[in-house]
Amino acid sequence: MDSLYLKISSSPKMLSSCCQAPYYWNKHKSNLSFTRITCSRSDSERAAHASSVSAITGGTSRVVTPDSTVSDKSLAIPAAVPEAPSGITGIGIVKFLHGKNYFITGATGFLGKVFLEKLLRSTPTTGKIYLLINAENKEAARMRLQSEIIDSELFVHLKQMYGDSYNDVMMKKLVPIVGDTSKASLGMDADCAEEIEKEVDVIVHSAANTVFDARYDVSIDVNIKGSYNLLSLAKLCKKLKVFVHVSTAYANGEREGIIIEKPLRMGDSVEAAGCDGGLSSFEALDVDAEMKLASSVAASTEKDMVTQKMKELGLQRAKLYGWRNTYEFTKAMAEMIIDRFRGDIPVVIMRPTVVESVLGEPAPGWMQGNRMVDPLIISYGKGHLHGFLTSPDAILDVIPADIVANAMLAAMAKHGQKTKPSLNVYHVASSVVNPLSVGDIFKYAHKYFIGNPICGRMRVNEMQYLSSLENFKSYMVQHELNQSAIKTAAKFNSSPEGLKAAQKKKIEHFLHLAKIYEPYSFYKGRFDSSNATKLMNEMSNEERRKFRIDVKSLDWEDYFVNVHVPGLIKYVLKK
Repeated sequence: MDSLYLKISSSPKMLSSCCQAPYYWNKHKSNLSFTRITCSRSDSERAAHASSVSAITGGTSRVVTPDSTVSDKSLAIPAAVPEAPSGITGIGIVKFLHGKNYFITGATGFLGKVFLEKLLRSTPTTGKIYLLINAENKEAARMRLQSEIIDSELFVHLKQMYGDSYNDVMMKKLVPIVGDTSKASLGMDADCAEEIEKEVDVIVHSAANTVFDARYDVSIDVNIKGSYNLLSLAKLCKKLKVFVHVSTAYANGEREGIIIEKPLRMGDSVEAAGCDGGLSSFEALDVDAEMKLASSVAASTEKDMVTQKMKELGLQRAKLYGWRNTYEFTKAMAEMIIDRFRGDIPVVIMRPTVVESVLGEPAPGWMQGNRMVDPLIISYGKGHLHGFLTSPDAILDVIPADIVANAMLAAMAKHGQKTKPSLNVYHVASSVVNPLSVGDIFKYAHKYFIGNPICGRMRVNEMQYLSSLENFKSYMVQHELNQSAIKTAAKFNSSPEGLKAAQKKKIEHFLHLAKIYEPYSFYKGRFDSSNATKLMNEMSNEERRKFRIDVKSLDWEDYFVNVHVPGLIKYVLKK
């Protein structure tokens, strides 16, 4: 055994954290084992003992990360994970995952893909993993599996692990199932359904319609009916150990103060914003009635008007009962359906907050699509956005995707071993244990873009914060007038009429974003994550390192400056 000295790229604070707890057990892919990582404390001495590195790696600069992988380029190592108290033997996560067969929905989505990759990498000895894929036929489903999952750059370490046999291994282990969550029996053919009912040990339901203002009927079909259909399948599975439902912390609705990890019961409504945040009895929420209402309105509305009508209806019904948008409202009703009809099925409901890029494994900064806060960061970096409707002191509850995936695996293992079926709720959140302000997010983004401009030498100014939609609109109009080619004329005509069509379109775009983000920008609820803390307290040191769920030690500046914003540039902008 040898000590491995690293050359790493991180902040002095992160270096100090790593040095305080340097023990990370790792195994090189060529079976060369290391027992310790030694980091340099000094910011000016980050290159540590090149001779020692050369002796071990043959002159190649390598970084061993806490997930037991070796990289040929420098990576930021996250803050040290708190050690487990003596006597803690762990949950037995890998032992539980070993040999199990899984049925997963939403695996082609962002979080579903991160979860699937971690399951495959942490436990190569899993059984079959059935993936429900929306496709016309088996060949189309297989092609989606290949292009969207197997070929994904997220699976880089699995490709290294299996080498030339990677594709064959994945095709044998991953079974694409043609289906649709909104259809009866999930739209599966009888043979597939029979095999799944016979073989599956764990169901993970991650598929959802996440559009805030989606058509009410469409959101109901996917989020509510889909969850009921998955639960119906779970009741037919002869070997089922646990049913994991991925919800959202914002299913709690417009509440204030500390929001505890409490199941949503059928009929629950949330008081309107400005109240004390307790559950209200002013009008019981009837999920079945909402489903019938959506169907009736859709059927009675003219075809060319139905989309807009159903979008308006969803938002109207959500706000009536104390939710901010159709997505959150239908996810809340899905939880109620699960609670009402689960029977003796062990259920874990995971409620992540704003899920953002991967923190550390397998690819720091990796993300799929333009996530919630990212359009603002990108527009800010490009110089298109200089002010926004928010408060610098507002707390935005952000959580890296790999922490959510790890929490799912740990909770699954814990409750899948219980003999008494129960329903357990986990907030995977940061707003209580490690709050992050909107002002900090843009401060960190500004720091990155000053040193790494997206557009040549363009300078990015500090973000301006506007307290009302009217102030934001006035700010945007004035800014565009000042920047336009008609600046001289604008001195005599400082009004929206002085703007070009493209500038008006730009302003309308950001006004639309402001309306979408306003509820989150000024949200007064804070998500208690005591259950996640208790879960971590039951994990062994090895499990804490392999399945990191600790949020308190997250260094937000390091995450945004060295991981998230660079990830946006690489994986979203493809630069």
